Amino acid sequence: MRKRTSMALAAAVLGASLAAGGIVPATADDPGITSIEEIQGTTDASPLAGQKVTVQGVVTGAYAEGGIRGFYLQTAGSGAEISPLGSSGIFIYAPRQVSSLAVGDHVEVAGTVSEYFGLTQISASGVQQLDEPAEAVKPLAIALPASDAARERFESMVVDPQGRFTVSDNYSLNQFGEVTLAQGTSSIVPGERTLRQPTDVFAPGSAQALQLAAENEQRAIVLDDGATLNFSSASNTSVPLPYLDAQRRVTVGAAATFTDPVIMDYRYDLWRLQPTGQVTGAQDADIPVSFEQIDSGEPEDVGGNVSVGSFNVLNYFTTTGDSLEGCTYYNDRQGVPVTVRGGCDARGAATEASLERQQSKIVAALNKFDADVVVLEEIENSARFGQDRDAALAHLVGELNAAAGENRWSYVPSPGAVRADEDVIRTAMIYQRDAVKLIGKSTILQDPAFDNARDPMAQAFQRVGGNQKTRFLVVANHFKSKGSDPKDGSANADKGDGQGAWNAARVEQATALVEFADSLKKTSNTDQILLAGDFNSYSAEDPIKVLADAGYVDLGAKADSRSYLFAGLTGSLDHVFASKPLARKVAGQDIWNINATESIGYEYSRYNYNVTQLVTGDQYRSSDHDPVLVGLQLDKK
Repeated sequence: MRKRTSMALAAAVLGASLAAGGIVPATADDPGITSIEEIQGTTDASPLAGQKVTVQGVVTGAYAEGGIRGFYLQTAGSGAEISPLGSSGIFIYAPRQVSSLAVGDHVEVAGTVSEYFGLTQISASGVQQLDEPAEAVKPLAIALPASDAARERFESMVVDPQGRFTVSDNYSLNQFGEVTLAQGTSSIVPGERTLRQPTDVFAPGSAQALQLAAENEQRAIVLDDGATLNFSSASNTSVPLPYLDAQRRVTVGAAATFTDPVIMDYRYDLWRLQPTGQVTGAQDADIPVSFEQIDSGEPEDVGGNVSVGSFNVLNYFTTTGDSLEGCTYYNDRQGVPVTVRGGCDARGAATEASLERQQSKIVAALNKFDADVVVLEEIENSARFGQDRDAALAHLVGELNAAAGENRWSYVPSPGAVRADEDVIRTAMIYQRDAVKLIGKSTILQDPAFDNARDPMAQAFQRVGGNQKTRFLVVANHFKSKGSDPKDGSANADKGDGQGAWNAARVEQATALVEFADSLKKTSNTDQILLAGDFNSYSAEDPIKVLADAGYVDLGAKADSRSYLFAGLTGSLDHVFASKPLARKVAGQDIWNINATESIGYEYSRYNYNVTQLVTGDQYRSSDHDPVLVGLQLDKK
């Protein structure tokens, strides 16, 4: 297996000039021709590294711009069969020659063989276009191998990937023009097409979890854009992002069908599929794949006569950064502040205009979500800004009603007693007044277990027109996140078992939550309980086990998708748990994939980051978590 190097080191060195002088034509005095196969060999490093060679072949990938600073060359007529001698393709580093070459050119290259962070290449000292015609290269139709050693045999060759591919990660698309694809389906999680978080399925540290992690690495392959650009850099924001625009989405879970050959490439520590030319925009002729367009206009019908959901509103703050002192910002490509970076208590939009863009997405999504009760996470705690605690919540409800054209929504008022040192974000609940009514007042749990998280908030509801048998209790949650590893060897340090940092804290929070819910059964006069929100725990992790052991059923785990994407892996941090009496009345469940599965480029926080404007007022990327929805059949008898 080839040696892995750090991406940061590779990025720092990639593109450094390897040729001291200009590119000059090869001459008749050059030594004899060496085959590309002989240079590549059958191991992960060239047997001729450090030697000067002269090769001939057909240009298969040419990049006039974009930072590749070279081209791909392949033995004329190769590709129909696999050579036993080694790969028939090679990368030619020739930064001063790239603008004069095109795919199909027959050339001779003189230069020195080297291993560049795992990629065998020739640093050209001479490149000459040949007049005599050459037999065309034939794309090699193969199912991509899983191991490094097997892929090495096709390094820098033109391939026609066979089999099924699914978009598994699009997070880097907005910055580096990369899309990670998953090949085939999992053999460990039957039917799984994406790359699944191991601890979303199997116990942390278990043999099955480790097997799934290994399989994820084998199934993953990066589809690149034929460039090395960082689109977040000011110098590159005028270059259209590859593959997507406001209408054409590249969605995690979507099928990716290859329509043109690609080149098997290795750089930045990952195997990649390079298009034969740089991809700019969503309609470029060099795009080698078509992406399935998934209709996520509204969630699935979950049935029942009452619906309850969880929705993360991504730091919805009506207190904008420009109204406070000391805020720093993330700016758009013209230097206009978009979101708060730090320096103050605000966490959301930098300006009123940015808030309007954020709000339009959240309002569109929530009105289409259309749940009767919605638990909200990451909404502003307005008390921290000298206002009523519910000010931002009330504003959001007003915007929802204005967009709906009727007085449909209400919010659950905060209780009189709250923690004095609450976080700047909080949980909340909104509901549709023609569907349910409030029973009693809300209650907030003030327990030391939540000193580093958001306090759970509980409210009892009853179906409009129903009786006590249609009553149910909802508890809104937002547990401690997995980040900010204390790295101190304490119980909350990341143990490396896939659960991240602060797992012990989340276990304590789950335990306190169970006790809190049990204590409310009598006061709310119901044992029909839903625990909903962002638990920052995947479905097979320890905090979820605490809830399961207490008799709660994870309804979101029964949906056919997941709510979150991290490091290219899908899993659910967002859940709706039902007590056993209520679980028997569940009519259906859905995870509405509108956020985590979509490019971050659609988020309001990326407005005007690129010449291609992706941000619109639709529901896509209204948050970074996907909403979870359940339907309940609550009858009087």
